[in-house]
Amino acid sequence: MLKRAYEVPDAADGLRILVDRMWPRGVFRRNAKIDFWAKHVAPSNDLRKWYGHDPKKWEDFKKNYFNELDENAESVSELLDRICRRQTTTFVYSSKEKELNNAAALKEYIEQKTECQK
Repeated sequence: MLKRAYEVPDAADGLRILVDRMWPRGVFRRNAKIDFWAKHVAPSNDLRKWYGHDPKKWEDFKKNYFNELDENAESVSELLDRICRRQTTTFVYSSKEKELNNAAALKEYIEQKTECQK
């Protein structure tokens, strides 16, 4: 499941994983109910800035992001381990873009890597 950091957390969210490199502006940690901050699997700053949520760059963004994730096996493995222990997982992100964002790309990547995707 995907959810913006600015939306109210819900018990149905299950394990809440923040998948951004930086903490969302204006979101208090105590209210965010983040179980794990996976900043090490967020896209690099260079890639994030290059993409700029330009829909024309989406496929290239995903390809480059997936390459970054493949090169970051240890952090991805830690994330997969956490996901596979829970019934429900929600990737929390801060982008205003609700469909073509790093959380959606990461979810797609995880779904390709494991059968225990949430």
